[in-house]
Amino acid sequence: MITGHFGLAAMVKSAQRPVPLWALMLATVWLDVIFVPLLLTGVEYITPAPGTNGGYGAGVIYADYTHSLLGALLIAALTGLAAAHWWGRRAGTVIGATVFSHWLLDLLVHRADLPLLPGNLGGLPRLGLGLWQYPWLAACIEGALLLAGTFLYRRAALRTGAAASRANLVTGLIAAAGAATLALDLMGV
Repeated sequence: MITGHFGLAAMVKSAQRPVPLWALMLATVWLDVIFVPLLLTGVEYITPAPGTNGGYGAGVIYADYTHSLLGALLIAALTGLAAAHWWGRRAGTVIGATVFSHWLLDLLVHRADLPLLPGNLGGLPRLGLGLWQYPWLAACIEGALLLAGTFLYRRAALRTGAAASRANLVTGLIAAAGAATLALDLMGV
């Protein structure tokens, strides 16, 4: 759901002008950024979902630390504290909430593979509504988030007096990045 995360970052930016767009874009995927080294070292891993041949959402993701509910909250809080140091309390709160939004969006698309506690401590039920089982529906939702985000970002940029050329350029970059990631997802790359 990288595309949906980027769309959300643009939406947040439209309402929170002082927070840098690059920081919001990074915040929306921060859990995945931390996930990558854990994936490469085998601490967290992905297995093919039963009955799938790969592709968009066809894995069961065991990101038991980065994508546990408590782990995501802790990562969001620590990231928010760091952002507050650079940009102030308000921006830190926005960045922290944006980091946690990743978990909420993943809850929609993941199969029941999101643990409540780090390391799936206690073996509690895993969460996930499983929209990835319906790739085109999930893609449409991601596309809608991207379109809403780019529209709201552009409108906010133009209202604040930003040059139309700059607003168009940034909006185009957001849309292109989101469309490219969505296309790669749907192709199974």
